[in-house]
Amino acid sequence: MLDATLKQQLDTYLQKIVNPIEIRVSGNETPKSSELESLASEIAELSAKIEQKPGNGKRRPAMAIAPAGEEPRVSFAGIPMGHEFTSLVLALLQAGGHPSKADPEVLEQVRQLEGEFHFETYISLSCQNCPDVVQALNLMATLNPNITHEMIDGGLFQQEVEERQVMAVPAVYLNGEHFGQGRMTLEEIVNKLDTGAADRKAAALSERDPYDVLIVGGGPAGAAAAVYAARKGVRTALLAERFGGQVMDTMGIENFISVPYTEGPKLSAGLEQHVKEYGVDIITEQRAASIARHKMIDLELESGATLSSKSVVLATGARWRELGVPGEAKYRNKGVAYCPHCDGPFFKGKHVGVIGGGNSGVEAAIDLAGIVEHVTVFEYADTLKADDVLQRKARSMPNVTIITSAQTTEINGDGNKVNGITYTDRLTGASQTIELAGVFVQIGLVPNTEWLKGSDLALNRFGEIEIDARGATSMPGVFAAGDATTVPYKQIVISMGAGATAALSAFDHLIRSSVEDEDDAAATAKAEVVTA
Repeated sequence: MLDATLKQQLDTYLQKIVNPIEIRVSGNETPKSSELESLASEIAELSAKIEQKPGNGKRRPAMAIAPAGEEPRVSFAGIPMGHEFTSLVLALLQAGGHPSKADPEVLEQVRQLEGEFHFETYISLSCQNCPDVVQALNLMATLNPNITHEMIDGGLFQQEVEERQVMAVPAVYLNGEHFGQGRMTLEEIVNKLDTGAADRKAAALSERDPYDVLIVGGGPAGAAAAVYAARKGVRTALLAERFGGQVMDTMGIENFISVPYTEGPKLSAGLEQHVKEYGVDIITEQRAASIARHKMIDLELESGATLSSKSVVLATGARWRELGVPGEAKYRNKGVAYCPHCDGPFFKGKHVGVIGGGNSGVEAAIDLAGIVEHVTVFEYADTLKADDVLQRKARSMPNVTIITSAQTTEINGDGNKVNGITYTDRLTGASQTIELAGVFVQIGLVPNTEWLKGSDLALNRFGEIEIDARGATSMPGVFAAGDATTVPYKQIVISMGAGATAALSAFDHLIRSSVEDEDDAAATAKAEVVTA
């Protein structure tokens, strides 16, 4: 199961185990069970503090992890490899007493939760968003004896997936009822359980002293702005619903200069770590609601809190654009998906559609073609917009069909899940219906700027923040960067550069403002002397 390099890396991590732990394997007669047994044995052989024992889990094959002599509260139904291998390593370390690096206040909040919480999370091993949820719930189960969590590989437990109609991951169930869908952070999960947490946090935020630079957004632009501002020695904060932004939904990144290949979650983790090294005040689980300039710039949050700052950098990024046709909202996570890497495995052997013929759409079709029976790409224009190399690859695949001049008019379903789409042939005007098990929407991005409408900040007709070459907006002291702005190309490397530009411009604004304040103070003092 583990190659020599992976064993060596794992051996280094396992040396951090403080207390003895047990791996309990619940097996059956399947080949996957044998693989899981082998994996457990190889791990146990690497540390004298790990003992392998038979388990009694209801799902098989499964691996449970616990401190020696205790009943397991963390388990993996399936083989935790791929993106979930890190989840396995962290579970081993935490069960063995190695401390978490999460916010101590949040960890204490987990310990204080009252009640019985039995979580189940359906994942796919190719999902880059799933590990965040799995690792958060595993940590919670390690800290609080009233919490249990089991990761379930949807590809291995297909009957359960069909019974619960899981068509998008991660899908989290609490005490048998649906709890949440999609990427969630530890703080989000805890705050959802601790209903008074939001009010307490909002009150605490409103009491904070004003910042010199307040950055709104935790993607590449926001991270770059935070690093550049903090390096100037000014009081800096970064506000984001979650760190990483749209990059977290990007699987393969091959155009980040000097890095031939990386993945979104890995890059996001690196951004966060870099920002933390500069002592930036990171505020997560919060969303901006409005901005106004008074004596300072006041940012009101949806939680009711208000933050003040001498300057602001807006880097709120963008999100996947929706079709806006009948059936899309109704069947979201029931066959309508936006992340082919996450949800593709749930359509193995089925016919799916991809709407959008740009780079994202054609890349999605190529990836899905290796999993599903057939992929049909629907493009509104008369030609694909994707790079030529991607078009050639897609057209060379026998199970990929491309339909151009196709205007999607409805996503069809049986009341529970998607069963097809209807589109209009723009050349003939004829309406066509194709049976599909799933629809992946890949039609570009829309800026996260709705909350700015009605403010004094100028937006263009696409909702993008209008900026000049220095990143300045129409509101003095407010700068912007990244995909939420009028910058012509939406790329990670461009967003990072724009974030740096906006931060340097904000610092220049602070210097000029301080000089103006000193001049005003001197003029006032002179006037008082003359009057006397």
